Amino acid sequence: MWIKLISTFKMRIINFEIFIYSRDMITKDQLEALLPEMENDRVEKTISTTDTNKFGEAICAFANDLGATSKPGYLIIGARDDGKIEGLKIDESLMQLLLGYRTDGRIVPPPAMMVNKFSFPEGDIAVVEVQPSPVPPVRWKGKVCIRIGQRKGTANEAEERILSEKRSTFARSFDTQPVFGADLREIGIDIFKLSYLPTAIDAETLAANGRQIKEQLSSLKFYDLKADMPTNAGILLFGKNPRFYLPGAYIQYVKFKGTDETSDFEYEERFEGDLTTQLRVINDFIKSQIAKRVQHKLGEEYEFAYPNSAVQELLFNAIIHKDYQSNAPIKFYEFEDRIEIINPGGLYGNARPENFPNTNDYRNPTLAEVAKNLGYINAFNVGVKRAKAALDKNGSPPPKFLIDEPTSFGVIIYKKK
Repeated sequence: MWIKLISTFKMRIINFEIFIYSRDMITKDQLEALLPEMENDRVEKTISTTDTNKFGEAICAFANDLGATSKPGYLIIGARDDGKIEGLKIDESLMQLLLGYRTDGRIVPPPAMMVNKFSFPEGDIAVVEVQPSPVPPVRWKGKVCIRIGQRKGTANEAEERILSEKRSTFARSFDTQPVFGADLREIGIDIFKLSYLPTAIDAETLAANGRQIKEQLSSLKFYDLKADMPTNAGILLFGKNPRFYLPGAYIQYVKFKGTDETSDFEYEERFEGDLTTQLRVINDFIKSQIAKRVQHKLGEEYEFAYPNSAVQELLFNAIIHKDYQSNAPIKFYEFEDRIEIINPGGLYGNARPENFPNTNDYRNPTLAEVAKNLGYINAFNVGVKRAKAALDKNGSPPPKFLIDEPTSFGVIIYKKK
């Protein structure tokens, strides 16, 4: 029985990797049949190619699937309400704009969506196919967008609760599972309200927010209302003592004098406590202690031994992807000639050695949301690529990724010579 349950859970684990222009997307014949339909829970049509807010709200609403259709929703660009094709010319810039909604961080968690263009004698149509999210509520710029039939708007308190409770029916990622034995007293409410809530919820919704603290936490996946206890994400991000429940929830920094771990070390630091605070502390530490400027010859421009943004991206990547069920910490080791970042938890989900870093998957999607909202990552699925680009721009050697270990993931950043 347990094997069957575990198998079922694995099949349902969240997969945010998107396959663009997939053959499994809606076909041209299916689209023609869909065009005459009135707008409903699963269909929105527009002839605008510039209303980016409308696009985002529609994608967010389809991902929330308040009507529980369990079917994809379709944003159809280039057709009128009655299904007549407008005669638009869909160019590459519009396609790239639509693709951007899955990774630019304005919709969290990232939507599972595909985009395609269909050409008819009357004109082109762009279709965005959006899958229901297994971890609602989904937010567009901090708002929970929904649609029921032709009605669309922002979810009220009761509707948000429905979405939160619907999330509990799915096998979930580790960070959204409840922490048995914990209660609300374990959460630093001031940290949540003052440091994080304004970054995640739009100002208008926040001003009208009269909900109890448990419901506020639950709407952002930090509290499980059915179990009446914080989730792992809630404890990690706002917990007064995260390591009591998750012993490996810390980062061990060591600066060695030599080139291996047998060398004497100059300095040691342990970053522990709530991640909301620690992310800021770590960010400041990288800027002040790691990304030091070097000048090879007098009069030449300064370079960096380790470019700040590359170290940030790769260390925050380790924090987001760490297997927090492990008692081991993230190792952040600085040697004479390199930096090594090793985190428990190998490549996850669809990510494999043969497709890394082009294919990605999130072990802890809620932590990824938080890092994005707090401004520590700029977009989803691109951290490794951004780090490589920063190293290249600095003239540093390319990073080496240790991706063949099943229980850990590592990266080596070589010092600029």
